[in-house]
Parts: sequence; C-alpha cells; structure tokens
Amino acid sequence: MFGVKRIICSFNCLKRKVLRIFAPRNKKNINNMNNTYKAVSPQEAVKCIKSGDHIHLSSVASAPKCLIDAMCERGRNKEFKNVYIHHLHTEGEAPYASAEFEGIFQHDAFFVGSNVRKDVQAGYADYIPIFLSETQKLYREGYVPCDVAMVQVCPPDDHGYVSLGTSVDATLAAIETAKTVIAVVNPNVPRSFGDALIPMSMIDIFVEDDTPLMPGHFTEPNEQEIAIGKHCAALIEDGACMQMGIGAIPNAVLAQLGGHKDLGIHTEMFADGVLPLVEKGVINGRNKALDRGKMVSTFLMGSQKVYDFLHNNPMVAMMDVAYTNDPFVVAQQPKMTAINSALQIDLTGQVCADSLGTKFFSGVGGQIDFIYGASRSKGGKSIIAMPSVTKNGISKIANTLSLGAGVVTTRNHIHWFVTEYGAVNLYGKSLQERARLLISVAHPDHREELDRAAFERYGSHYRFITK
Repeated sequence: MFGVKRIICSFNCLKRKVLRIFAPRNKKNINNMNNTYKAVSPQEAVKCIKSGDHIHLSSVASAPKCLIDAMCERGRNKEFKNVYIHHLHTEGEAPYASAEFEGIFQHDAFFVGSNVRKDVQAGYADYIPIFLSETQKLYREGYVPCDVAMVQVCPPDDHGYVSLGTSVDATLAAIETAKTVIAVVNPNVPRSFGDALIPMSMIDIFVEDDTPLMPGHFTEPNEQEIAIGKHCAALIEDGACMQMGIGAIPNAVLAQLGGHKDLGIHTEMFADGVLPLVEKGVINGRNKALDRGKMVSTFLMGSQKVYDFLHNNPMVAMMDVAYTNDPFVVAQQPKMTAINSALQIDLTGQVCADSLGTKFFSGVGGQIDFIYGASRSKGGKSIIAMPSVTKNGISKIANTLSLGAGVVTTRNHIHWFVTEYGAVNLYGKSLQERARLLISVAHPDHREELDRAAFERYGSHYRFITK
C-alpha cells in the first residue's frame, strides 16, 4: 500500500514539474497567458477539503490566513474529521492546533513555532522531527501525502506566472505533489525570483485577499547579546558566505560587520539585519562559488522593508529548500560560516536546540544542514552561539543535558561555541579539553560547580590538564 502511495505521489510530482517547464503549452494555461483567473471566496475554496485529507500551509509570513479561518470554520461545523495539518514555522494564530479541534484536525508540523508550542507540549498537536533540507522529501517521496496545498502568491505577470514570494521551502514540493492547490492572490506578496516563480497552470483554485504579510517583531540586542555578536563577528572573515537566522543574536552579529568586505548570503532565511550591509556594499556575493552576486534563501520574515527589498529584486533568489539546505551545496561555498543558536550544551559538546527536557520548544530546523555543510567548506566555520545562562540565571552549559533533552548537533559535529564570555573551538579536542574550554566561557557564577562536575566525571587527570 505504501509503495502505491509513493508511486502516485511521484507521478503527481512529475506532472507538476512538467507543468512548470512546459507551462505555455499546457491547455490549462491558455487563459492564464492573459493573466486572468476566476476567483472564489475562501469559504468556497476550502470545500474541497474532506475527512482524512493532508493539508500543507505555506510558511512564516505567508501563511494563508483567510483560508485557515475558512477551514477552521468548517471544522467548527464538524463538516469533516481527522484532517492533517502540515507546515514549517508559521506566524499568526494557529487555532487548528488547539484542544477545540481535537478529532477534527491533527497538527503534524515540521517545526514547532511559538504559535503552536503550548498545544504541542500539551499533546493536542504534534511534531515530525526532520532536517529542514528533507522536509520537501517527505512530500516528493510520498512519506507524507499532500491532498491540498494552501499557499499565497503575488498577482500574475503578463506571461501567466505568479511568485510564492517569501515561502518556497517545502511549499514548492507540496504544490508539485498536491491533488488540489489553492492559491491566495495577494498584492502584498512580493514578486521574488528563483524557484518561487511558478505558472498559474499549477494552481487549481484561486482566492483573492489583500491582508498584509505578518511582519517580524525583533527586540534590540541587550549587552549580553551584543557581546556574543562581537565574538561571532570576529570569526567571520572577509569574503565569507553566511548563514544565520533571525532574532537578537543574528542582528547583533550583523551589526558588527560594517567594516567587512565581500560577504555573501546562502541561508535558509534572512531578516532586516542584512539590509544595511547590502546598502553599504558589504554583502555583495562577489566571493561565492555558486550563485555569485545573489543572496540565496528559501523563506524569510521581517519588516515591510524586507518584503519591499525582495520585490522584483534579481539580487535575491528564493530557492527550494532541497537546494538551500543541502549540506553538499552549502559546502561548495568558500569560507561558509554558519551561526546557529541552542538551548543547552553539555560538557562533551552535545547541543540541544529543539527541546527543554521532554518538552519540545522548536525543532531541528536547518542547524545540522548548515553545521555539516560549513564544516566541509574550504575555510568554513560552524558556530553555535547562545547566552551562558537563562533569563532565570540557570547555566545553559551543563554537566549533562536535561533529562529528555534531544541532541541536535552531536559532539562529533560541533566546532566553534560562543557565549558572551568568548569563543572556543571544540573540534579535535578531547572530552576533558572540551570541558575545560566550555567552562572558560560559562557564566562566572557557575564555573566552580561545572569544574567540580568535570572532576567527578574524569577524575584527577582532569585537574592535571586544566592547570
């Protein structure tokens, strides 16, 4: 049975890929060549959803709110049951994950965002552990079926093409494999290039909406985060190609790079922090081996400035996550520098980035994709950066990981580790040397306790090598 599903999924994927290549010749596309389409209401569009279906939602800022609301209304009316919801991180409300819809929706996301975190931790929603690079593989190889893909696109151009804007990631694979594709045509979706451009012939149902994309709200870095940013920036060389996410620490790193030269971007996402560096010419992609002169990403989120920057910008290529996060693509960029965050690290170098003990907090994401890719790059660096303590003063450097915590970056993968107290390279270091180095960048209030724990673990020889 599973083999049959995979064959069907592969056929659907091939069919939609052919539509992308030969769109002008396809009969469905004849009317679309004049960029015309018949739009229906969100309520009419989601009538195609039936019990047992698997639904994909486009990601982050591009989650199709009007379709989500219409789908949930059908759920409240108990018009179907056991409908599976899949997505990466999404912004905005996610009512389908709540206890209200138990038995109606089954939330099986590829990442745990803040909008579904409490529901996942309470057991009303669930999470599929998966490398970000392989989320598309779940659809394309039929491990996860896709009955309906619900996405947002920009208005069509004169040639009958629309753009997925800020969300290509696994959304393109969902479109290729879905039985039905519903697209919200939204003038607020930027017209981005790369794999984001698809023919209207790949879309079955059109809806119109003008709801603005969800903006990202980021706090200004505090003193601790600025210190981390400075230590990370000191490791980034001129001509490096960078990957980093969003948040206070990436912004703090980017703020320190104004004096650098010829930096490139090959990442899973970027936000506002890169814009000043592009304006100054610091980020120009001149040294990249692949996609020279272009910033490559698979999804993004930021202020309206970011969306305006993306719109009709040939400098940015929004690509399939199978490309952006492929470690062997990443490794081809010289001086590839990957900066990722974490929740906890033990004294051997095991990094937990997805859970607080047994409670899932986020997901694997692209951390290993880029950690491994950067470590294989010529002159590359992989960096894990995080504050030394939690907001409650608990050390994030621990003798052992919390009970139930998951290892995302293994002790074999880790290279550079950074806190506000400095940067240490653990690669090629023994377990006892690692303990000493990690303790050196721990918060001073916790160093004695960690040193005692290391001595109890390794014995008197540990004292010998630390002197």
